[in-house]
Amino acid sequence: MMNRFYSPLICCSMVLTFLTNCSAQKGANAILANPWKVKQQIEKAVVAPVFANKTYSIVDYGAKSGGVINNSEAFKKAIAACTKNGGGKVVVPAGKFLTGPIHLDNNVNLHLEDGAEILFSTKSSDYPLVKTTFEGTECMNHSPLIYAYNKKKVAVTGKGVLNGQADNDNWWYWCGAKQYGWIEGRGNQNDPQNRVRLVESGEQNVPVEQRIYGEGSYLRPNFIEFFECTDALVKDVKIINAPFWVIHPMKSTNVTVDGVTVESHGPNNDGCDPEYSKNVIIKNCTFNTGDDCIAIKAGKDGDGRRVAMKSENIIVQNCKMLDGHGGVVMGSEMTGGIKNVFVENCAMDSPNLDRAIRIKSNSRRGGIVENVFVRNIKVGQVKEAVLRINMFYNVYGNQTGNYIPQVKNVILENVKVKNGGKYGVLAQGYKELPIENVLLKNVTIDKVGEAYSIENVKNIQFVNTFINGQKVESPQ
Repeated sequence: MMNRFYSPLICCSMVLTFLTNCSAQKGANAILANPWKVKQQIEKAVVAPVFANKTYSIVDYGAKSGGVINNSEAFKKAIAACTKNGGGKVVVPAGKFLTGPIHLDNNVNLHLEDGAEILFSTKSSDYPLVKTTFEGTECMNHSPLIYAYNKKKVAVTGKGVLNGQADNDNWWYWCGAKQYGWIEGRGNQNDPQNRVRLVESGEQNVPVEQRIYGEGSYLRPNFIEFFECTDALVKDVKIINAPFWVIHPMKSTNVTVDGVTVESHGPNNDGCDPEYSKNVIIKNCTFNTGDDCIAIKAGKDGDGRRVAMKSENIIVQNCKMLDGHGGVVMGSEMTGGIKNVFVENCAMDSPNLDRAIRIKSNSRRGGIVENVFVRNIKVGQVKEAVLRINMFYNVYGNQTGNYIPQVKNVILENVKVKNGGKYGVLAQGYKELPIENVLLKNVTIDKVGEAYSIENVKNIQFVNTFINGQKVESPQ
């Protein structure tokens, strides 16, 4: 018989015995003993940036509202003046302001006043090449709509709207799917010289500066990307109609996403994608998306092994997830590894939400996800599963290789689900490297097809867990 989880602090004798015998795992031992204390320590370490009490209105630098005149130069001049004078707020007043990409600088808070809306150009030629990523592979591609590279203390705040103006005629059809406007004869990312060539360049370790894409390559830009930044903040804004991933902290540390609303139902419109990033707090947000609400990433395949950075210490709290492929997701780009994820006090509910918690990878991608702690979650409705762990995730054809992914230490506590879809837990691992240590404690799932369907899962435990009104016993 398998060992049981006895401690109210989620200690598992099997896990702790294993970790105690591995001196390299002393830190993991500590976090399993009291994960929520570790979460509190992370919260204390992440302090949102504070900016000088100076304002620089884009209107004073020539910006014109109306949504017709391109105000790129006005934004550029206001940001330059702000950072030169020690920082502060670059203010966007009420009105509609059209612009190309906005590049932030040190100590700059781009602040949208109530009633302000920034409309981003739909002309791809307005977006110059910068160092960025596409689906977990670094490259030189169209600038994100809002971009900061190697900066300290940057922010986007305020009650205004960021409108990427993406739709089936602009940006979205680049994915190559007819449902997003692609028709025969239109270019798209699936041409062998585009996305496929980029992935191959990552496998071949081609220098990033030589991975030139941009015009004619149909690789859509991220909306907001902090690339190698420290102390970044996105607060209160509403973001709509994104070309691709919406908020993308990339190789960044100390990032806060607070009170943001994302409404964007295009292809790959993940709400927030921390990648290779550390100490990230996502709180008080609402996500209504065309892909995962939150998707924690860590690079893809060969390029992920080159970078070899984890995403770690990620906190998600007090968020609302509506439409999406998953509420909180890890992967599928997770080659570098994901460690210490905390999800608490969230509500997830939509007939178009597929899963609540999801982990996905494959043997081409590899990577490890460890220490995922979820508590106090209310789920109204999901389609497929409350917890989905898929180590055979398949997209873009054959994704098998020699890098078997690993998942261990996934804990769900105090979760209530009204309509659980097809499965309470749906988990599929590898025989040679099973998924390890999954605990559901004080979980209630109603209106679900099956309690669980598991394959190659080592030590899954159900403690005080009821599915369809019946107490679930742990598998023998």
